[in-house]
Amino acid sequence: MVRKSMDLIEKESGEELFHAQAHIWNHIFGFINSYSLGCAVQLGIPDIVHNHHQPITLSELVMKLAIPKTKTACLFCLMRLLVHSCFFATREVCKYQEEEEEGYVLTPSSRLLLKDNSKSLSPFVLAMLDPILVTPWNFLGAWFQGDGLNPFETAHGRKLWEYAGEDIEFNKFFNEAMASDARLVMSVVVTECKVVFEGLKSLIDVGGGTGIVAKTIAETFPSLKCSVFDLPHVVSTLEGNENLNYIAGDMFESIPHADAVLLKWILHDWNDEQCIKMLKGCKEAISRGDMKGNSGKVIIIDMVVEDRKVKHKSTETQLFFEMLMMTMNDGKERTEKEWEKLFLESGFTRYKITPLLGLKSLIEVYP
Repeated sequence: MVRKSMDLIEKESGEELFHAQAHIWNHIFGFINSYSLGCAVQLGIPDIVHNHHQPITLSELVMKLAIPKTKTACLFCLMRLLVHSCFFATREVCKYQEEEEEGYVLTPSSRLLLKDNSKSLSPFVLAMLDPILVTPWNFLGAWFQGDGLNPFETAHGRKLWEYAGEDIEFNKFFNEAMASDARLVMSVVVTECKVVFEGLKSLIDVGGGTGIVAKTIAETFPSLKCSVFDLPHVVSTLEGNENLNYIAGDMFESIPHADAVLLKWILHDWNDEQCIKMLKGCKEAISRGDMKGNSGKVIIIDMVVEDRKVKHKSTETQLFFEMLMMTMNDGKERTEKEWEKLFLESGFTRYKITPLLGLKSLIEVYP
């Protein structure tokens, strides 16, 4: 069998071998794309390009960044890769009467990295590339051969949520990362899915972090009383208002009563057994009913994994997130069948899925 495999390799053409080598190299060096993007965000390049109000040349960018001119060629290498990755584009600019020069402009992706953009994903970029969250990937092989719950625990000796509870700086930038995603998602939810919140008088955002989701809902629906429910180290220093309050607690122990329980990007962090326990708590929180005997619902914003046989642009992203959940937590991304299994085993009878931003869906679950 080994001899047969070697024969196949030897029969491959030079073109096939080099194609295979390039495929391997692109995956080996894929991290260069990630860290180059992180570097651009750290340096504030998207904002500099945006504030220039016209295509910015390489020399102008060097001056704005206030970096040594000796690094001009290095900056050109960085920008060339980022242009190739579609984070920037180039446009010709007229510098002299007989000479044209290229300047950099933003693309839809880099516009999502502007600091003043309410939907900016810069905090998410910086958090995911922080050494604390990158280091566990170096322990992936050791974890497969060991007994740790996940590579994060193998690398740091404690679970992700324990680390966040003990490290103030990590807790801060992790919450900022989650908040940046929440702003983007909720900008769509409150405009395109308003009907989901109609008729509700109270809502509790379980694992709601700093409260971006609940704040957005409360501002859009002033008559809806919103609460954020999270661990003490997350909400202890946060202040609410007439329409928004913060409650400290453990979602695995008890969830306060409300007409609706919201779980945004929560369930994918946990395994099936933990999710069922949490969902049963949600069912108890919404099933007390009102004076007319009506019960509430659970609103889930999470990924619904597509059929792997169908290759879409989002398939690779979904596979990345599956690996991310496995590496950082004891969680997973789920198909519709897997979601349905969770709901039925938790005592719910029906659900409705509404696609949102391609990768995420809004799921309404009813007792």
